[in-house]
Amino acid sequence: MTVDDLSAYVISGRVVSHLPDGVPNATAARTVVQGISDGVEAERLGFANVFLSERWNLKESAVVLGAIGARTERIGLGTGLISPARRHVLHTAAFGATMHAAFGPRFILGLGRGEHAYLRHEGLRTAGFDALVDYVRILRRLWAGETVTYDGPAGSYTDTKLGDVYDGPAPRVWYGTFGFEKAAAAVATAFDGVLLPPMMTPQATAAAVDRLHRACKEAGRDPAEVRIAQCVVTAPDLSDEESRALAHARAVTYLQAAEYGVALAKVNGWDFAPVQRLRATAAELMARRADEMVDTAFHRVQLMDLAELVPDEWMDTSCALGTAAGCVDKLAQFRAAGADEVVTYGSTPGQNAGLIAAWRAR
Repeated sequence: MTVDDLSAYVISGRVVSHLPDGVPNATAARTVVQGISDGVEAERLGFANVFLSERWNLKESAVVLGAIGARTERIGLGTGLISPARRHVLHTAAFGATMHAAFGPRFILGLGRGEHAYLRHEGLRTAGFDALVDYVRILRRLWAGETVTYDGPAGSYTDTKLGDVYDGPAPRVWYGTFGFEKAAAAVATAFDGVLLPPMMTPQATAAAVDRLHRACKEAGRDPAEVRIAQCVVTAPDLSDEESRALAHARAVTYLQAAEYGVALAKVNGWDFAPVQRLRATAAELMARRADEMVDTAFHRVQLMDLAELVPDEWMDTSCALGTAAGCVDKLAQFRAAGADEVVTYGSTPGQNAGLIAAWRAR
């Protein structure tokens, strides 16, 4: 039986092409093949949707989600997230239309502006809010079979069209955001749903939901039309080492990112001093590498020393750690805060089998 308010990420973070010897646990290293199997497992367990966070290396989203779609029948297939900077608008429109034509109308296009440092790593630039909204509007016109001529923040297009279109509902388009005021206004204008990122506290979720609902009302839109999903790091009945890798070490990669780290601390009301200490230590480490991001230079399990600088209290309040029953109680706090859906993050769908069973039974 499908649980309509619980979804899952697959292969969160970096992946490898082949498993190395001596992997200490299931999430220390994960392959693309395993990620595809995780999507199949997620459907069997009853998750509503799976999301994939794209990277331009071994995690091109159309390939992975297409493979999951070919081996499943009903689970939603979502990008979580891709940046408009990564795809020409016609490429994205074709991606969505082809997914629906191949697997039925279950594709969710998750978009995000992106962190500047990540995009610079790929030779790209972050889109502004106006460009993001126009990008979505152009997509909807292309999916409707229109020919688009446009010159503005989202680019320049002359007589652009799909030609062959999917005869059915267009893909849903969600925005990955912390839900601050400008983003909330963009959501109210152009989007069907929101993916709130991991490591927000329930209090931060409640505040974001309030901003999003208020923006919808100001735009003359029913807030119920926008589905809000909160991503949460879950580590049900996992070892302390694996739990800290999923939570604390992953937090290192978020907090070290210049813009993302500031936003995460702001949304949660965290003291920025620990973030500054972490960044100073990370800078010493990165000085020996030809990279500016620990997330693109290291895997989570290589960041356990830096992870000691992340306060336990931050992870305890923003993640679901401990027993499966305790994780269920934590996820229920996010639902009570106003999230319509919770998305497990970090751990595999299979590792959350006990959690989803307890969630279903609650």
